[in-house]
Amino acid sequence: MAPAELRELKTQLQELLDKGFIRPSMSPWGAPVLFVKKKDGSLRLCIDYRQLNKVTVKNKYPLPRIDNLFDQLKGAAVFSKIDLRSGYYQLKVKECDVPKTAFRTWYGHYEFLVMPFGLTNAPAAFMDLMNQIFQSYLDRFVVVFIDDILIYSKTESEHAQHLRVVLQILREKQLYAKFSKCEFWLHKVGFLGHIVSVDGIRVDPSKVSAVINWKTPKNVTEVRSFLGLAGYYRQFVKDFSLIASPITRLLQKNVEFVWSDDCQRSFDQLKKMLTEAPVLTQPESGMPYVVYSDASLNGLGCVLMQSGKVVAYASRQLKPHERN
Repeated sequence: MAPAELRELKTQLQELLDKGFIRPSMSPWGAPVLFVKKKDGSLRLCIDYRQLNKVTVKNKYPLPRIDNLFDQLKGAAVFSKIDLRSGYYQLKVKECDVPKTAFRTWYGHYEFLVMPFGLTNAPAAFMDLMNQIFQSYLDRFVVVFIDDILIYSKTESEHAQHLRVVLQILREKQLYAKFSKCEFWLHKVGFLGHIVSVDGIRVDPSKVSAVINWKTPKNVTEVRSFLGLAGYYRQFVKDFSLIASPITRLLQKNVEFVWSDDCQRSFDQLKKMLTEAPVLTQPESGMPYVVYSDASLNGLGCVLMQSGKVVAYASRQLKPHERN
């Protein structure tokens, strides 16, 4: 580590010790540490738990699909967003498991008494906690995704009541928000990479810019990364799978990596369509849907609509045995 990182490491270790989150360890386990720079330029202490995660039995608690979370927002016009501060630290680690969280540093060997970031089951465990806490209000006026909370209401008077309920619950459960990342009384809000408003949902331009500015992939790893990021917004792009097919072919086994003109056209078209992505309407329960479908020799596509407005696009490529 650089001298500046060592100074920061010493400071952060002392803070964790003072708060009772870690203690000195004699554990045979010992994960390495590193720093990751945040957007504001400060350093986040990270523990590399990859070896521990390999031998951890995975928690099967389901994390919600992002697109499903937005289905309940139809008619909402007022929003508030709460970002919990060090939410994982609200969960204690069982005493018998504490030694497994040990990590080694220049200044000694330590272990966590609370759930650290980086453990494979941490998101599922915290999601379970949040769902239990807000169980009575999910699908009514609260959306929870791990440590992000969205409160939505149809009117400002409703929103005052809803916000009061959520803040009271957080106080009772001793869950603390990071005020600098919270936003209140908004008519449109950025949430999980999308912009949500009474008009519907659209892609967050600040997030899509990463796709737009992506350099031409030079290998399979870069192709996979690009498709993973662009695919997060596939419901906004008509015939996404068909457009991406020249690129996705490069992911197949025994296919030589050759970036062809077709790949470049596919790459450019996906980026262009994401910049022109439409606002998707929120589906209204009890109202009829219309599905428009299409098929070609290479794939299937469809559009889900309600009241003449697009709810979502879906598409996929045909599998080898489905092609004539």
